[in-house]
Amino acid sequence: MFFVYLLASKPYGTLYVGVTTDLARRVWEHKSKAVPGFTAKYQVDHLVWFEHHEDWESAIRREKQIKEWKRDWKIEMIERENPRWLDLYRDLSP
Repeated sequence: MFFVYLLASKPYGTLYVGVTTDLARRVWEHKSKAVPGFTAKYQVDHLVWFEHHEDWESAIRREKQIKEWKRDWKIEMIERENPRWLDLYRDLSP
């Protein structure tokens, strides 16, 4: 299974779109700043939205699509499913 996900620094803060095969591990890497880069620099580590895909191609296609979206569209998508901007990481199964 493959996941497309959105991280935020805080509600309405800096956003990051990514794709992974292991969502819990990848979000933990962002939270622990295990990999230097954009999310570590801007403290973007709250999982606010994700969806799963059966194949890598559809996940990559979706990630690229979302990356091209306007910021407002991303916020609308987050708020449809997570209106309180809760960090969904804590609800992921280990």
